[in-house]
Amino acid sequence: MKLNITKPIIKYRNISKSFGSLRVLNDLSLDIAPNEKVALIGPSGSGKTTLGRLLMTLERPDAGTIEVDGEMLWHKEVNDQLMAADEKHLHRIRSKIGMIFQQFNLFPHMNVLRNVTEAPIHVLGLSKEEAKEHAVAMLKKVGLGERMEHYPSQLSGGQQQRVAIARALVMKPKVMVFDEVTSALDPELVGEVLAVIKEIASEGEMTMLLVTHEMDFAREVADRILFMDGGAILEQGPPEQIFGNSQNPRTRDFLSRFVRNRGVDYCHSAVNS
Repeated sequence: MKLNITKPIIKYRNISKSFGSLRVLNDLSLDIAPNEKVALIGPSGSGKTTLGRLLMTLERPDAGTIEVDGEMLWHKEVNDQLMAADEKHLHRIRSKIGMIFQQFNLFPHMNVLRNVTEAPIHVLGLSKEEAKEHAVAMLKKVGLGERMEHYPSQLSGGQQQRVAIARALVMKPKVMVFDEVTSALDPELVGEVLAVIKEIASEGEMTMLLVTHEMDFAREVADRILFMDGGAILEQGPPEQIFGNSQNPRTRDFLSRFVRNRGVDYCHSAVNS
């Protein structure tokens, strides 16, 4: 896959974020290219999820700037000075980004079809007919064409997460953030959700930021792996480098647990290098 690295669609510049006395991100900078698939791995508390939440304007950075598609997210430039963006600006830039959470956040009193059509109607201003057409296409895409009249309580966790994915896709975002989307699922349901995300990734038409603890999935889907710890990116590179020849001792230590606990051997050389 050829990536346009000269014009990133996402730019994090010198981002810092703390929660009380806990520093979660520490002067972090990162560029993500259009259509690039970037997987964030690392221990809990390393700052992975916070990167996505900052992009979705669910958290505000303490310092630094974020650009999306050539425009500032949290700031506006006025007379060559950066000013805090107003809600109208945030809403406009945020519309370019979709996010799938660990929890499904579906409306329990709405059937699947209505869950997916609500935002296109009320946010994008589509007619009910247009919204339904797009929603049906996306639900078929995630394998739920026969479940459109069902309610969330009638679906498995994996099916509910696929509805959430369809709901995000129907908004046609340029960037999609996936935050540990399988962590709330029973193990037997993980595969069906990851298969849908792999299919979306293979189409190559969307930038994807994937926060995940599924190492096999990260290796198969991502163009680039970022290993984070202590609010910083300690190592990054293509999957074959990170899993096969990682250079940072902390990365090797983190990945070695998957060798010991799961019996996989794809990062064996990294652990013993």
